[in-house]
This record gives sequence, C-alpha cells and structure tokens, in this order.
Amino acid sequence: MPPITVDTPLVELAAIVSEALHGAGIVATLSGGSAVSVYSDNRYRSADLDFVTTALRDELAAALEPLGFAATGSPRLSVFTHPDMEWYLEFPPAPLAFGGRYVDVSESALLATPAGDLRIITPTQCVMDRLIAAASWNDPQALEQAVLVATHQADSIDWQELEQWLREEGIAGDRSVIELYRAVGRASP
Repeated sequence: MPPITVDTPLVELAAIVSEALHGAGIVATLSGGSAVSVYSDNRYRSADLDFVTTALRDELAAALEPLGFAATGSPRLSVFTHPDMEWYLEFPPAPLAFGGRYVDVSESALLATPAGDLRIITPTQCVMDRLIAAASWNDPQALEQAVLVATHQADSIDWQELEQWLREEGIAGDRSVIELYRAVGRASP
C-alpha cells in the first residue's frame, strides 16, 4: 500500500482507506461530496471523505491508526484526521440511503485504482444523493454537484432507475430536477 503524503490525491487516499477497512473486515462505502469529487474529476473539492458503515469507532481506529489516522471526534463521532492530509475521514452510520430508498452495499460500485479497490456509491446513486439534498433543502450547491456528476458520468448513469427513484420520492417535478435534466440535455421525467 502506498504511503499517505501531502501529495496523495483524493481518489488514491479513498482507495487506501477502503482497502485498509476491507482488510480489517469492515464494509464502508464512499459517499457524499467526496464521491462527487471522484465522479467529477475533482471539479468539486470535498473537505472530507464520508464512508458509510456499520463499524464502531474502535473498530475503525484499529484499521486506520496503522495508516497514520487518529480519532479526533467526540466519542460519538467517528472522525479521523491525518497529519499529512488536508482531508479528514468521517463515518456516517449505515444504512446507505438516498431519500427513502435504502441500498444494500452490494449495489455500490468497486472502482479499481492503482492504490487498490474503492467501494463507492454508483454515479446514479451519487446523483440521487445530491438531488434529494437539492430538493429537500433547496440547496443550490447540491444541485451544482448533481449536475457535475450527471454531465461527467452521463454514460454511466442508469437514467431509468433515476427516473423511477424520482417518482418514488415525489420530486420528479421539482425545480432542481428540471434544472438537472436541462443541464444534461435530457427531457424531464
């Protein structure tokens, strides 16, 4: 496993962490803004790497301390920092969900990188994640992130699945959804 330095790119750091967790028997899926960074070729820069997991803080610490990470959150928060990294790790509790849809981790993607495999939400799930935030909280930054992923990953998005999810969530007619579809040149659902 390559060493973590100040020059380690986000996707490589995420893969190193993913491999270390996997090696410790921990299933954790990269999500949130860091997934947006990966899928938008870093056009969006996240401050943290969010790995959704059922693992407890002590289990995470045992897997991450050999990499140089230290637990810095309160005992209830699973936050880890590294002295050579600007990014920090955060571990939101499972289950992995996008709005009202719960997703089994087996439905996530495994992205092969030179540093190892990275378990990450799919591009479709990433758009779902950002769109539900945009629609629920009227969050323009979340909409921008959804557009970034949708434009960079248009061929990798399951548009039928996305449209079914939009109907299930009741947001198919939301302004943010209409703006996303306009931005990618697709007819609104």
